[in-house]
Amino acid sequence: MKPAALFAALAAVVAGVVALVVRLKPHTAVIKGAVVHDPTDDTGVGADGAVHSIQSADIDLPIDAFGGLWTPSTLERLARTYWSFLSRCTLGLIRVEYRDDGRDVVLLRSPLVLLSFGCPEYEMNAERGIVRWPIEKGLLVARPGRGADGYLEIDVRRRGEVGDGIERVNVEVEVANFYPQIAHWLSRTVYTNTQSRIHVLVTYGFLRRLVSRELEESITGRYAAPDTLEETPEPEKQRDRDARAA
Repeated sequence: MKPAALFAALAAVVAGVVALVVRLKPHTAVIKGAVVHDPTDDTGVGADGAVHSIQSADIDLPIDAFGGLWTPSTLERLARTYWSFLSRCTLGLIRVEYRDDGRDVVLLRSPLVLLSFGCPEYEMNAERGIVRWPIEKGLLVARPGRGADGYLEIDVRRRGEVGDGIERVNVEVEVANFYPQIAHWLSRTVYTNTQSRIHVLVTYGFLRRLVSRELEESITGRYAAPDTLEETPEPEKQRDRDARAA
């Protein structure tokens, strides 16, 4: 079997594992009254082969439980929870290894680095929090996307009160300007049914996971103390920034 076909077969197995684990995992809310609405998905591939994928969900939280959560350290813990969930729902097949200048998503352990990200960028104010990781390289990244302008971004927006004592937030996970190696090696169809499917399933599970367990503690502790919004730049989505600069 050729390496590309072997890699695609492995990705298909991982997709099956993720689908099973996400389906079987309970999602009982640890915050009384918290509700996660059904996630949405908008994924496409441009003419140049770049992937743009967005999954989002509205989450309703009691206001009295929400106030103490809107801090930079909570945004950092939410980011850590994403990576932790990725490892959990793949039963440890995929892990995250931290570097001083970023983090690597690996198959079991390095040197099998699937995706390599730069250091996270945190932006936050009283209404919005964004964490963004630039995509650098990795076995899953085709040549046009290495060291380019691809990124993974989590955007959390407060949407106001929706009921008596209930506030709604929207959580969006976006991947943009990502050039998949699987599509380059084999085809877009194979990519859609393996790596892309894994990403969507993981993100759906992560969005539901946000109210089913406490957020994970940060590995780096960048915003452990002091806990103030003034420490972070004003938030702006990367795609809005790119549109402004165009």
